[in-house]
Amino acid sequence: MRRWFRVLVIDDEPDMLGMLQRLLSREGFEVVVAQDALSGLRAAYKNHPDAILLDVMMPNVDGFEACRRLREMTDVPIVFVTAKGLIEDIVRGLSLGADDYVVKPFETTELVSRLTACLRRAGERTAEKSDFLFPADSVVLDCGRHEMVIGERTVYLAPKEFEVLRLLVRHTGKVLSADAILTRVWGPEWIGEQDLVKQYIYRLRQKIEGDPSSPQYLHTVRGEGYYFDACDLF
Repeated sequence: MRRWFRVLVIDDEPDMLGMLQRLLSREGFEVVVAQDALSGLRAAYKNHPDAILLDVMMPNVDGFEACRRLREMTDVPIVFVTAKGLIEDIVRGLSLGADDYVVKPFETTELVSRLTACLRRAGERTAEKSDFLFPADSVVLDCGRHEMVIGERTVYLAPKEFEVLRLLVRHTGKVLSADAILTRVWGPEWIGEQDLVKQYIYRLRQKIEGDPSSPQYLHTVRGEGYYFDACDLF
């Protein structure tokens, strides 16, 4: 494994943390460690890991909640490594966006193999998404870098922000309901959570609009939904 893959390990058990750090280092990974979920969230923001190994049973904030928050900031592979092995725990972990679920105790070769497979699949997904959308002459959505270029300004988008914006850009000029956006971005189980879409539209306007209070790109049709349209700017 090439050393430039950086793995963040979040686990409150010092012995397990140390063992995983030694194992992954021997396999050629660069390893960052955190002993609780909140420290792990800060480390993920600061270090931009290529993958995350995450325990479930931790004080204050457990691994399930940490996974939910991590998915708000990154789409890198997340692998649960935990003693909680009931089927409902595994289903919950995967439904929160984890890529794999390894139950302790485990064979070290199996863990490394699963992590490597997750990184490989992530690389394939990135390659598939490395395209560009051109909704207007001076607006480019870089799907590989999760960036929008507006004139000479480049705006970085968090994973879910990017997914919402890409969906709207791919349907430029078409009004999409909040439930349609929820279904495509979060899944059908999120239907009805319209405030979540409203929150992300607000966040996107803060990033891409010159004047968020008078949007030129992200428009609202009251009672119907949202649409992207930049044609009138150029």
